[in-house]
Amino acid sequence: MLDESRHAHDLLTGRLSLRRPSPDDIDAIHAIHSDPATCLHNPSDALSKREEATELFHRWDDHWQRFGYGYWTVRRQGSDRPLGFCGTKTMDLNGMSVLNLFYRFETSSWGQGLATEAATAVVDWVTQRAPELPVIARVRPANTASQRVAIRAGLVRAAHLDLPGEDGLGWIYAKNLHH
Repeated sequence: MLDESRHAHDLLTGRLSLRRPSPDDIDAIHAIHSDPATCLHNPSDALSKREEATELFHRWDDHWQRFGYGYWTVRRQGSDRPLGFCGTKTMDLNGMSVLNLFYRFETSSWGQGLATEAATAVVDWVTQRAPELPVIARVRPANTASQRVAIRAGLVRAAHLDLPGEDGLGWIYAKNLHH
């Protein structure tokens, strides 16, 4: 039986289809997260074994079950091949509940505006459904491409929230900050 609820929150953009991840996406989760280039700025996110991708999928799926949103698998419309992942997860930032914006795409899709297109759709969707929660992106100072995605998705630099992370200093970009 088809699980219709799994597709209840699909997002479509001009070029992309964003769908809640399914077990069929575990190979893509592994492939994208085991590529040293995609985790260059966040080496602690790198996966080495498929079992780690399975665990990551289950964490993502649990987030969807608990909150009704999370990370999406991103494909070109009309294609079954995942290009990457984009979405938000709840987290604590300096004592404040926020939605952390995440985007990671296979290297062959870089430089085409796909991460920006997906991130913009995700930010718009989640700010309509959880307007009380700020959306933030933690970006390494050297990751200028990721900084551009955050800005183009509607986030602005919030230097007062910068914090050290597992992989070094994280610059914070934010939308809907409530002071």
